[in-house]
Amino acid sequence: MNGLDAIDLRLLDALQADASLSNQALAAHVAVSPATCLRRVKRLVDAGIVERRVALLSPDRLGAGLSALLEITLDRQGAEHLDAFEARAVREAAVQQCWRVSPGPDFVLVVQLRDMPAYHAFTQRLLTQDANVRNVKAFFSVKRAKFDTRIALPAAPGA
Repeated sequence: MNGLDAIDLRLLDALQADASLSNQALAAHVAVSPATCLRRVKRLVDAGIVERRVALLSPDRLGAGLSALLEITLDRQGAEHLDAFEARAVREAAVQQCWRVSPGPDFVLVVQLRDMPAYHAFTQRLLTQDANVRNVKAFFSVKRAKFDTRIALPAAPGA
């Protein structure tokens, strides 16, 4: 979508910081009327710029304290094999992110699980039973130094 102006960018920045703001609070935050705010946010949603609004939960407080990054290399890499693995991975609740990458491995997964036994069960379901998985390289988080969902926005036109 072209034509994002300073108000759109302020709205997007505010929504990235706290999507739970009421329309009134959001309008006040970006210094526009509530009607203008509602219309602009609807336009941003309709254009697909705002994909969805979610709550970010604390994995540790919910007993899902094991974070892992997995590099997956498939044995057969035809489009149908890549599509099949991708479909299986995105169906797994523990998979938070699934990236098809190049060069290197075929996929990088970000997974969040309760503990190592849950990780083992996950690998049995997704990786071990599929004869097409050639290699798995797992990296387990020992400390999360940064976690953010924000996208850096361009400067406002004329700024």
